Amino acid sequence: MQGVMHGEGTDPLAGRLPVTVITGFLGSGKTTLLSRLLRHPDMNRAAVIINEFGEVGLDHELVQASSERMTLLSNGCLCCTVRTDLQETLRELFVKRRSGEVIDFDRVFVETTGLADPAPILHSLQTDGLLGAQYRLNGVVTLVDAVNGMASLDAMPEAAKQAALADRLIVTKTDIASAGEAERLEARLRAMNPYAVVSRSVDGALDPELLREITPSSAKSLAREPNRWLAGAALQAGEDGSYLRDRIAARGAGGAHDAAIHSFCLWFDQPFTWDTLAASLEVLTSLRGPDLLRVKGIVDVQGEAGPVAIHGVQHVFHPPVKLEAWHGAERRSRIVFIVRNIPRESVEALFAAVGMLR
Repeated sequence: MQGVMHGEGTDPLAGRLPVTVITGFLGSGKTTLLSRLLRHPDMNRAAVIINEFGEVGLDHELVQASSERMTLLSNGCLCCTVRTDLQETLRELFVKRRSGEVIDFDRVFVETTGLADPAPILHSLQTDGLLGAQYRLNGVVTLVDAVNGMASLDAMPEAAKQAALADRLIVTKTDIASAGEAERLEARLRAMNPYAVVSRSVDGALDPELLREITPSSAKSLAREPNRWLAGAALQAGEDGSYLRDRIAARGAGGAHDAAIHSFCLWFDQPFTWDTLAASLEVLTSLRGPDLLRVKGIVDVQGEAGPVAIHGVQHVFHPPVKLEAWHGAERRSRIVFIVRNIPRESVEALFAAVGMLR
């Protein structure tokens, strides 16, 4: 595990370029959504990175001028094709931005291939020193086709993992699916990942505000709305986790792959020490890292004036972000887990072993 130390910097998120990962199974409409999104006037300084093996290229109506790898779109956006690896592409883009060779882009969208696991992209933003200094993860947006989504979730573990890692779930093709199909799919997605916002998109239409600040852009903005970052609607509905248990128990339409994926939130009455927090997460990630799909938390740490925000994907944790003050009267730590084949009781037992749960 990397990153769970004694906090870094006063506001490590501020000033970094947000990277939004757009994923989804084959035919889910990722390129269609991007093409529509880039037509919005607020998106005229975006850089888009697409895999060269993508299903189709961006809409030709957007193309103005291009080089071998980089295309300037008619609305001012920059489109770049991955020829080597994503890390190299992001580094090259930032160097060219700083030298004035490309537009002064203010955000990055990464479109993955339909079979891609988004976790390595999230790891790259943490483990690459240069990338971590210049970019920050804004969030994962997963598109799911209302016509074929149920079958993809049944047959393909990659599709289930894409949904489980999402901050935003976008159900597409609802105009050609039956109302019942779309509703059953949305219920299944909410059961798999209660912390993601679920929306619909027809022919790529989507309000850009939904993607603007998925993860807060600074420690100050995170401190103002910590529960929004943790999907506060779910947490506020039942501190003991009853709300989540009810949703998970109601997943009757679930399939074999997502049946193994579930979510829960642990609350802690006493504050952690830095050593206890680091040791707990290190043991958890070393034992079950591949199945620890996503972890988010607002944690009370002894000696800190405000809470500490933690965020991990599998075995990699981002550096914790210290917040200046608590938001509201609730000061208990709460940590959200999205896991695969890990019983809640096993995680509780680990924290009980270090004296954090009774």
